[in-house]
Amino acid sequence: MHSRKCNAGRARQFSTAFSKEPSMVPWISPQHYIRAKSPKPDPPTEPIAEIPKKSKYITHDSAIKLIKQEKDPHRVLKIFNMVANQRGFNHNHSTYAVTLHKLGRLKEFEYVDSVLHQMSYETCKFHESIFLDLMVHFSKSSLHNRVVEMFNAIQPIVRVKPSLKAISTCLNLLVDSNQVDLARSFLLHAKTTLDLHPNTCILNILVKHHCKNGNLESAFEVVKEMKSSDASYPNLITYSTLMDGLCEKGRLEEAINLFEEMVSKDKIVPDALTYNILINGFCRGGKVDRALKIIDFMRKNGCSPNIFNYSSLMNGFCKIGNLQEAKRVFNEMKCDGVHLDKVGYTTFINCLCRAGEIDAAIEVLKEMEEKDCKGDHITYNIILVGLCRYDRTYEALEMLERLPYEGVYLDKCSYRIVLNSLCSLGDLQKATRLVGVMASRGFLPHFATSNELLVNLCEGGRVVDAAMVLVLLVQMGYNPEPRVWSRLIEVMCRERRLLATFELVDVLTKRTMG
Repeated sequence: MHSRKCNAGRARQFSTAFSKEPSMVPWISPQHYIRAKSPKPDPPTEPIAEIPKKSKYITHDSAIKLIKQEKDPHRVLKIFNMVANQRGFNHNHSTYAVTLHKLGRLKEFEYVDSVLHQMSYETCKFHESIFLDLMVHFSKSSLHNRVVEMFNAIQPIVRVKPSLKAISTCLNLLVDSNQVDLARSFLLHAKTTLDLHPNTCILNILVKHHCKNGNLESAFEVVKEMKSSDASYPNLITYSTLMDGLCEKGRLEEAINLFEEMVSKDKIVPDALTYNILINGFCRGGKVDRALKIIDFMRKNGCSPNIFNYSSLMNGFCKIGNLQEAKRVFNEMKCDGVHLDKVGYTTFINCLCRAGEIDAAIEVLKEMEEKDCKGDHITYNIILVGLCRYDRTYEALEMLERLPYEGVYLDKCSYRIVLNSLCSLGDLQKATRLVGVMASRGFLPHFATSNELLVNLCEGGRVVDAAMVLVLLVQMGYNPEPRVWSRLIEVMCRERRLLATFELVDVLTKRTMG
């Protein structure tokens, strides 16, 4: 009791020490944060799902429902074993599948192995989908050798050869995890031991991997191997992947040559996505005139440009600063009857904002809403950046405060854009207020901005606001730089707020070190 009175007294003293100056952030006692930090008692454990006593028999469907509802792996296994003890009940593919999926998702791989061992003695018919699902769980846990183990377990338990889908799943997981050597040895094993020859879909995975890593020579080697086999001849996806890799490297002429080879030699008809790879590549390279020629070629060959083709073209004109042509493309989309979605509108809004036509961008945003095409946080962030860049920060602040009440979801970047601009303007009062709004909505300011704001508050003589903001930020996980600590304590000591200084240091030390 005595300790509680002391703590309450110290909190009142700390509050009194700061009461001489008004604060933009409402006072919250540091004792509140200390109490909030104490761990909450664990919620009462849910009773283990039992077989209803009055029920004579639990069916497979009922067992599956019970297992799906559980979050505790021990209870999952208990249900699995309990239903098996019923006279005449035998587990089937579905009950094994749901049990293994649940245990795999919970990363209880020892239990997975135990169930797999039991599974090997069953006489019921299994499907390889169980093992494809387990491959994904092992891959997410970076247990790449276990991915291959699950593939190898298919034939002994399912009692048939793995399908090409199983090969592609296993290979894709290994490649996405950058396990290239393991992927190659796996393919060799599948070919020599299981006599499974990879098809085009499977080898496209390797092409994609090499292109993504910028190793185009290896990608072309795989394609050369594909051309030597009728079962794995390159298709549209193969060529599109290679062209995208070449465009990423700036090798645009080689990409065009490959496109011509695909059309003239292999008689493969390109689609809008393939065309967009080239359009995007030339636009990124500043060669929008070449991109326009590709659009014309599309039309002449019976392929109508889609929203992504037009958006790439608008971005290209925006990049070279030709807003008039970007507007022409936007209007051309409307005339051609292309359905304008969020992507098309957001691209055009970005072009307008980069050119400083913020009011026009806001008008397009209103047009979106009238057409029942709701913008997302990316759309609004573009406008917020435009407003702040062209000295309209206070309009951005008003928009930031209003949008959540209109059902618009904003992310942490939205708030950071405006906060950074307010700090640059030196408007510490509104910056401090915005930090309070961010804290109430669960968003933490950027680390560098937080440090800069606290230092500026101290140097501007707003030590009360600095202390309050610091307490709020520390509560949200912020750990200030040493210079912020020293500057704040220096100012507080200079103003003879010694007791408040000791209280603040005590509270913040406990928060940052505890």
